Amino acid sequence: MATLLRFYKFSLVFTATCFALGIWYGWSSTGTLAGTLSMLWIILVLSILEISLSFDNAVVNATVLRHMDPVWQRRFLIWGIAIAVFGTRIVFPLAIVAIAAGLGPIDTIDLSLNRPQEYEAIVSSAHVGIAGFGGAFLAMVGLKFFFDNEKDIHWIAVIERHLSRFAALPAAEIAFLLLVLWGISAMLEPEEALTFLVAGILGLVTFIAVQGVNKILEIHEEKQRLAGAAVRSGLGGFLYLEVLDASFSFDGVIGAFALSNNMIVIALGLSIGAMFVRSMTIHLVEKGTLAQYRFLEHGAFWAIIALGGIMLFSARFHVPETITGLIGATLILISLAWSVRHNRRQPVTPTGGNASPDA
Repeated sequence: MATLLRFYKFSLVFTATCFALGIWYGWSSTGTLAGTLSMLWIILVLSILEISLSFDNAVVNATVLRHMDPVWQRRFLIWGIAIAVFGTRIVFPLAIVAIAAGLGPIDTIDLSLNRPQEYEAIVSSAHVGIAGFGGAFLAMVGLKFFFDNEKDIHWIAVIERHLSRFAALPAAEIAFLLLVLWGISAMLEPEEALTFLVAGILGLVTFIAVQGVNKILEIHEEKQRLAGAAVRSGLGGFLYLEVLDASFSFDGVIGAFALSNNMIVIALGLSIGAMFVRSMTIHLVEKGTLAQYRFLEHGAFWAIIALGGIMLFSARFHVPETITGLIGATLILISLAWSVRHNRRQPVTPTGGNASPDA
């Protein structure tokens, strides 16, 4: 219990602070106990929803973070909190409204606080573009993990082995995603189809650009290492994680309007969830959970593919956020159970690995 408290102490303090702010804001804006309790309930539900949607985000964060220099790990966990909480959960929806309505920052904030219905309508109208961009980026994150011909550990072997073989074809995952984008755009009205395709292509280009920056930095660092210089890697991974976190937040921000159109309430609820995701990331990295449970990464990346696919198809079909969260959580829990089963059945080698590459 003490160990868990060490990882989640700051998140619990942050949660208490957010609820205290919620009580103050609820009482000052409604003047009634019922109105205040209603706001607190929505904040609680939003925080739980954000955590359920983002657990796979924590696993993937840990996957990247464990290979980064400790300095960059701390920078991500400190700066990343500010970017995740204030950037993608508060500034991002305000920026959407400012661009869509042609308003300045002050007018946008005024709109969100005093005309919440209009604010919600503008954010929701941008859903097609957000779905295209965020869905494409997340889908590429998941596909890149499985389209790898050097991958020798497979969870759902009958599928993953074939995807690994297809990786021998250059840009096979990009071709697959482009076909999916085209197929979904064919279901939309012409104007929405163009928005969706452009956003999806931009999401794909963003993924490629972040991967490219990461590769350039790796080559530069390798040259420095060969020259005998001390290298502190992590900038490429930091950029990748920030874009990834933003992509995860899109779904939560849009889905939050199903419960409330109050910017303050949404920001408090989603920020609590974002903070717990950071705590889960630290927990996974420091406890070495990914190394202990060999298929947990696979479950997280399948969950990311599922979330990316749901976001893409949400441009045409509405999928309740509860179902989205349950799909991701179920995939991760099954992969965790499969990992436990594998650890019981397979002997452990002297190096700490398992004797068999597959389940």
